[in-house]
This record gives sequence, structure tokens and C-alpha cells, in this order.
Amino acid sequence: MSSSIAFQLNGSAAQVDDAGDEPLLFVLRNRLDLKATHFGCGLEQCGACVVSVDGQARYSCTLPMSALAGAEVTTPEALRDDPVGVALLEAFEAEQAGQCGYCISGILMRIHALFKTERRPGRAAILAALDKHLCRCGAHGSILRAVERAAARLGGEA
Repeated sequence: MSSSIAFQLNGSAAQVDDAGDEPLLFVLRNRLDLKATHFGCGLEQCGACVVSVDGQARYSCTLPMSALAGAEVTTPEALRDDPVGVALLEAFEAEQAGQCGYCISGILMRIHALFKTERRPGRAAILAALDKHLCRCGAHGSILRAVERAAARLGGEA
């Protein structure tokens, strides 16, 4: 018997058949051809796979599709269509935040979720949000500057 999971994906209705406990990450990359979310460790230890689920940053590498019926899932592909996402993307480009880029999509999604609840987070809140993300390139300084730049830009918006 076939089962189907319906959810919202980047603002549009989506449906996946026979996914069960298949991790969201694999569905995004292998079935839906959304490649911006990356596989890092598969153990919720690096943050490369973070997406937004119902406005909360979640690890997609271990999140089973069976838990997503009716959920709103946002991936890095949707950032270019969102004012907060655009501010983040522009700030990351201006600060040249990231070298290889592998961790950046998860970092962007984590900060996007933070900005949705707090438009002008202080440095402590930003550092706490980034604490579980690994960047092997050592781009931490430019990433922090980019987040602070986006926060300053968004602080004046309603």
C-alpha cells in the first residue's frame, strides 16, 4: 500500500509518496532535486543540512518525512524570494563570508530562523545560534560580520 506525505515546500504544496522514515535531506536532494541543502555528518553534529520547518531551524539529515505531514519546510533555495533571505545573501556576499561554501546553506537557514523571531539579535544571540555549526575553512570572522551586517540592515525594517 502506498502512503503519501503532503506538506508545504518553499511556499508551494508538495507531496512525496512512499517516504516513511526516509530523512528529509535525502528527499530534498534525491527526489525533489533541491541541492542547496548539504549532507555533512548525518548525525546532527555539523549543521550543513539545516532547513526551516514551521519556522524553526531543524537538521534535515535525521528528520523523518513521516514527521512532516502538513509542515512548512523552507530550504536555502527560497532565500532569494524572501526579504530576510535577500539581506542575508547580500551581506554574505559583501563580507565574502565562506570559502568552500559547504556549511553556508545551513548557517544561512539557522540565521534566517533567528531573524524571523529577532530582527536585531546581539552578538551573544548570533554566536549562540551559530554554536552548532562547523566551518572547516575558518571563515568564522567573515560569517559573523555578515550576520551582523544583515542584522543592522534588517533592524530598521518593520
